[in-house]
Amino acid sequence: MNGKTIWREVRFVALILFGSVCYAIGFDLFLMTHQVNAGGVSGASMLICAALGWDGGVGILTLGINVPLFLLGYRYLGKRFFVGSIVGTIATSALIELVAHIPAPQTDIMLGVLYGGVLVGLGLGVVFYAGASTGGVDIIASLLRKKFRSLSVGNLMLAVDSAVIILTGVVYRDINKTLYSALTLFLSTTVLDAVIFGLNDSTVALIISDKYADIAREIEQKLVRGVTMLSGYGGYTGAKKMVLLVAVRKQQTTQLKMLVERTDPEAFLILQRSHQVLGNGFGRYSDNV
Repeated sequence: MNGKTIWREVRFVALILFGSVCYAIGFDLFLMTHQVNAGGVSGASMLICAALGWDGGVGILTLGINVPLFLLGYRYLGKRFFVGSIVGTIATSALIELVAHIPAPQTDIMLGVLYGGVLVGLGLGVVFYAGASTGGVDIIASLLRKKFRSLSVGNLMLAVDSAVIILTGVVYRDINKTLYSALTLFLSTTVLDAVIFGLNDSTVALIISDKYADIAREIEQKLVRGVTMLSGYGGYTGAKKMVLLVAVRKQQTTQLKMLVERTDPEAFLILQRSHQVLGNGFGRYSDNV
């Protein structure tokens, strides 16, 4: 095993552990203390413990529920994801039990929703970005995403978690708990997607201009981005038009607009946000995100 391989594995485990710490802190200190839920197996375990009157044991129950899901995940998701998910689930379950003994900060429920939702979403996002999961709904979402590639992990988890959120109000006999939990789930899934996709946010531009050659040259020289020329025709005039297709980093969007405006003020420019651009100069394909 060479140094590069060792570093990759250390980074893999470190990201999973960091994500697990964030999740446990958000869950224990900001959500559970206010009886607010963010869904998932941990959230379901919290409801079971509350319904049965158990004081603690959420982490242990979470681990127990995840066992059959792990077996299913191993069959469909491969060895590396399975091993990473074992680390993530054991770490998260253990940390939930440990952090539960730390006195929770005295915050109002809205601050609990805010910080809890962000920390839980950050934790899940980091673990997913590493190429693993914390078990439970994460595995279900990953399995579904294998088939439905156009759907984001956050949206899949949102669909699966809705029942847990509704049951929160039932268990605690307070509809406000469901409403606060719904807000928490929205925050956590938004942060999760931002962690997974936000690191790769790019802009795809379509440029229609009679000075297409000048614009293409400026983009290649000033922005160091490749340009694809597409042949098109005006729908009304029938005149032949060249369309430039270019992908740039999010930070280069303003430069691109200024460059096009400076070269041809009459150019027609369409900018589209892209969650991922894969290829030379951008990211590489990953089966996890």
